[in-house]
Amino acid sequence: MEMENEKVASRDEPLVEAAGDAAQSTERTERRSFQAQDDSRPRGRGRFRRRVCTFCKDKIPGADYKDFNFLRRFVSDRGRIESRRKSGACAKHQRSVARAIKRARHLALIPYTADHIRSSGVSPSR
Repeated sequence: MEMENEKVASRDEPLVEAAGDAAQSTERTERRSFQAQDDSRPRGRGRFRRRVCTFCKDKIPGADYKDFNFLRRFVSDRGRIESRRKSGACAKHQRSVARAIKRARHLALIPYTADHIRSSGVSPSR
């Protein structure tokens, strides 16, 4: 009896949409097709793959302050120590890198500031 009260479309009878519903459905498909064309920017907050620590991967116990060519990878072009996010090091090895860079700076193996700023004498504006 409950089935009789519900309206069920049969195969012979075509399913007819109201005019408002049809307009909304075409709007949705247009939006989807526009979004499909604009894939140049990342969508949402999807999962990203964390970079593996180079020290852990190569089984290096820690950073050595005497190996300044290796430490230059962890110093920005402005002379700042790169963050964990940029360097990809784990917390333990990032601390050892920072300590090694500070020791190398103290011994004048790595400059405190960028070379072009130091040579021109122009201080960076804030």
